[in-house]
Amino acid sequence: MSRSLTPHDHQTLSERIKAAEAVTRGEIYCVVARSSDGYVFPAAFMLAVGVMLASLAVAVWLDRSWFAVSHLAFALCEAAALLAALLVLRLVPDLAIRLTPRGLRYRRAHDNAMRQFLAHNVHLTEKRTGILIFVSLAERYATVVADAGISDKVGQSEWDAIVGRIVAAAKAGRLTEGLADAIDRSGLLLAQHFPGGVSNPNELDDHVVEI
Repeated sequence: MSRSLTPHDHQTLSERIKAAEAVTRGEIYCVVARSSDGYVFPAAFMLAVGVMLASLAVAVWLDRSWFAVSHLAFALCEAAALLAALLVLRLVPDLAIRLTPRGLRYRRAHDNAMRQFLAHNVHLTEKRTGILIFVSLAERYATVVADAGISDKVGQSEWDAIVGRIVAAAKAGRLTEGLADAIDRSGLLLAQHFPGGVSNPNELDDHVVEI
């Protein structure tokens, strides 16, 4: 997952959302985030731990090799190594996410998905039938967040299958196709439980938001 969407992609996905919502009272909202966090502090912590472990190994080697190094000189070398590592982190921002454990990356992305769910009022539809399709590119993470009216009727395994298809398509460089497929499948699921009928107001914008 590495690229953003083109204007043509936005138009295509907007049309797919309109078509999917035409037959259901459900509402589909899509957000694509380039990243869910800067990961500076987690990466700095990992670098600090790495410098400490390396320092410990060097200290053992110095002790066994009978090299005499003053405590002050050793501490200054440790500080210099840490500063150098932090400088590299600043010069190569993409390194931060690579140094962050995957579990933490996924938690940050999930937290961002929940913030977007609330920020875009997906939870305020009349019958609580809104869903958020969320993708965070840097973390290679996707999820579908369903409101209470939907989660009572559609099992999580259904959404997990849709998420799996998004991730697979994005890894293959077909993010737009993956999102379009997710929108279509979500629309079919929603239509089974919340058919459109005569009164079918459009309560959320039919476009993909990039942040």
